[in-house]
Amino acid sequence: MSEADLLARIRLIRSQSIGPITFRQLLARFGSAEAALRAVPDLAARGGGRMPALCSEEQASREMARVTALGGRYLSIGQGLYPPLLAEADNAPPLVTALGDLSLLERPSVAMVGARNASAAACRFARGIAHDLGREGVVVVSGLARGIDAAAHEGALASGTIGVIAGGLDIFYPPENERLQRAVAEQGLVLAEMPPGTEPRARHFPYRNRIIAGLCPATLVVEAAPRSGSLITARLAAEMGRDVLAMPGSPLDPRAQGCNGLIRDGATLVQNAAEVMEALRPGLGGVRSGRGLFSYAPDVPVSAEPDSAERARVEELLGPSPAPVDEIVRLSGLEPGAVQLVLLELDLAGRIDRHAGGKVSLRC
Repeated sequence: MSEADLLARIRLIRSQSIGPITFRQLLARFGSAEAALRAVPDLAARGGGRMPALCSEEQASREMARVTALGGRYLSIGQGLYPPLLAEADNAPPLVTALGDLSLLERPSVAMVGARNASAAACRFARGIAHDLGREGVVVVSGLARGIDAAAHEGALASGTIGVIAGGLDIFYPPENERLQRAVAEQGLVLAEMPPGTEPRARHFPYRNRIIAGLCPATLVVEAAPRSGSLITARLAAEMGRDVLAMPGSPLDPRAQGCNGLIRDGATLVQNAAEVMEALRPGLGGVRSGRGLFSYAPDVPVSAEPDSAERARVEELLGPSPAPVDEIVRLSGLEPGAVQLVLLELDLAGRIDRHAGGKVSLRC
């Protein structure tokens, strides 16, 4: 990938109203990020809205310089060392910044997540099982948070671990894990979707979690309260067709309720590294099933330009409640590519919102 292409890709994904799915649709339709950038104004105008604010070349160049100064590099979807399992997720990040040993992305991996306020016993378990998995050649992936995440990274630091963070490569969160994050960057690998300088916000963590789940054929949850971020990661993994593993715990401990619930709902119960390896081996060659978070493939080619009547037909099927894209295709009677293009125009015009499960709604 040339520097000009990378610069254009940075500009595209950092632009207003352009997320991972819109990015992939634009590249599928126009062939390059540079061509997509030139097309955005016309697409937004046809969608009936204002042109989104595009990231400038100067902004993108500053970001590139900052990543280089940190010693990092970009991984771009469909090219180079971009993780193939992650690329299978329909909302995979188009660009990821990486700092550390990129060869870890080529090894078998398992995600380990759990409670931030984890018990001492659970932290010991996570540290020990991560160490044992490392001896089997497995890379442990986690989120560099307090509790289970930190224990998992510590256990696998010598053998290979990947930390996925919610902010930029140069941001340490939580602050007390700065030493650990630096160690992971030096001995393992740190990945970030956000540009350097980005302080993590609450909305960033679910995005971070889908990268953790997407990188691995299996996710192990060690202690998790109901409605915790760890359960979000487990749900995302399951929706991607990946294995979900869980350590059982005492029914008297609220921190075990999430794991026990996962086991009740079909997750694989594991108690040691050997059981994790037994569950992991069938999936080491790739994902067995599942389309990811969105049931509607984002890269459907467009065969013909929809006319004004067809565009109106698609808009009439949209409302404030999220509707599945494949249902809009069915009810409209149009080719999937034509519906895709109309939705792309409305998206760039800021008139629709995209939701998990391949759904869209009109923006109120």
